[in-house]
Amino acid sequence: MPGRRAQRRTTHRARRRAARRHGLLAVASAVVAIGATAGLIEAGQDDRRRTTAVPEPSPPPVLQPLPAVPTPTAPVRPTASSTTAPTPAPPPPSPSPSPSRTSAAPATTSPAPRSGLFRHPGSQVVEWVRANPDDPRRPLIESRIAAQPAAVWFARYNPGEIAGEVRAVTRGAAAAGRTPVLVPYAIPGRDCGGASQGGAPDIAAYDAWIREFAQGLGAGPAIVILEPDAIALSDCLTAEGRSARFAALARAGSALRAADPKARVYFDGGHSGWHPASKQAAALRAAGAATSGDGIFTNVANFRPTAEERAYARQVLAALGGPPGLGAVIDTSRNGNGAPPAGQWCDPEGRALGQPPTTRTGEDRIDAYLWVKLPGESDGCSAAPGAFSPEYAHGLATG
Repeated sequence: MPGRRAQRRTTHRARRRAARRHGLLAVASAVVAIGATAGLIEAGQDDRRRTTAVPEPSPPPVLQPLPAVPTPTAPVRPTASSTTAPTPAPPPPSPSPSPSRTSAAPATTSPAPRSGLFRHPGSQVVEWVRANPDDPRRPLIESRIAAQPAAVWFARYNPGEIAGEVRAVTRGAAAAGRTPVLVPYAIPGRDCGGASQGGAPDIAAYDAWIREFAQGLGAGPAIVILEPDAIALSDCLTAEGRSARFAALARAGSALRAADPKARVYFDGGHSGWHPASKQAAALRAAGAATSGDGIFTNVANFRPTAEERAYARQVLAALGGPPGLGAVIDTSRNGNGAPPAGQWCDPEGRALGQPPTTRTGEDRIDAYLWVKLPGESDGCSAAPGAFSPEYAHGLATG
């Protein structure tokens, strides 16, 4: 009996210890769950971090979505590190367009930019380079990504502020003798209510916002990438909504060009794996691209090979009609290894940097290769959407 009582006491103690362990595990699991939920709420409430364009969860058939992940516009902040961090020499000025292209352009089409492209000193990758002098990945990221000029995105609906934000960039570019690439991204209903939903509350508010944007352009050359996805991703709208959006884009193009005759405005041409050229051209025509713009842009934040995009852009331009001076710009920021397997759009592995940004393409009707989507800024898998990921950037630089 004593032996049985001792055995029962031992068994009872073991059960109590097991119960305490299960209780602690349950508490720990609850803490983790609460922390994760708090993080999601915080991320959803941080407007500056989430003013990004990321793709729809359900891509269109036979293509990956067209994500456009902007860098929030940042003022130039002189710091101790910014004066010592090496600044790459700016690219040499690009030559004038070929005589055949220039002679074909009508007086209503502004000449293609002749200066080099602007490298914004407030981009996330530049700031990361300044803040991480001892990171072993820094030299490669700095030389292959941070040293290159890239687009500056304006993705917040911020009336009363947007003109000043644009002006800060255009003045910096003018002082450097360079051409900025600017991306207004505030069209109502952008991303069809997906992960990058947002923008102006309605068309009238957008009209006012884009007029303010135009006030910041100044009088120097500029390249404006007008509202990525706004045309190619418009099928989700009703016919009335699509008509209103296209009319707003036409007004926007006219306002931008009137404010700065040296600005060249490009409309959304999708990419070679999306709509047929004839369909895209019809939508572009309805949006005023042939009369209110200087051409089209393709492949923004996508991975289609440059050769395919050149052929596609020319097909769209031919179907679009309009002045013979209309041209195209192609986003080459991540297309060095071409498109990933179907369905892979979120920071896909095995991608690489593409053609460095330049206005010297040597190609008929192709005005520039640009880095519109900034390499290393996440689609939402390697980091928060729009956040700079050194791991992703390093992978692109070594791909």
